Amino acid sequence: MFSKGMQSRVIKLGLLIVGLSVAGAALAQSVRDQQIAERLTPVGSVCLAGEACATGGSSSAGSASSGTSMAQTASAEFSAQGTYEQYCAMCHNTGMANAPRRDDAAHWTARVAEAGLATIINNAITGVNAMPPRGMCATCTDEQIGEVVQYLSGASAQ
Repeated sequence: MFSKGMQSRVIKLGLLIVGLSVAGAALAQSVRDQQIAERLTPVGSVCLAGEACATGGSSSAGSASSGTSMAQTASAEFSAQGTYEQYCAMCHNTGMANAPRRDDAAHWTARVAEAGLATIINNAITGVNAMPPRGMCATCTDEQIGEVVQYLSGASAQ
């Protein structure tokens, strides 16, 4: 049917087609693998205080200067009013769950006189009644909680 030369060409052409098919499938699989890897990459990352990513440099959680600069940065960005609005206002502006209302100055004056500002701050740090510890502000330091309590109550530290 075919001459030997023609058979050789048909076989070579068939092998070429099979080779291209295998190479194309491998390339397509490689592209799919890259697309899958891109879809599986994390959207963001968590960076805890003291880690290299938190300070923008090498991790030096043990050094006092690093801790001081982080505390200064945190306090420079901290706003008692902003923190109150973000974490406390929902309950303390409405009285939800029997939270003392911010606008009840007589209540806060009596409460500070009776229990003392230090006790009220400690209750805010550890949680009291329906209020969770730190009033849901997990990133606030004890000093920042104190500032928020002073803002809320209208009392000043003495």
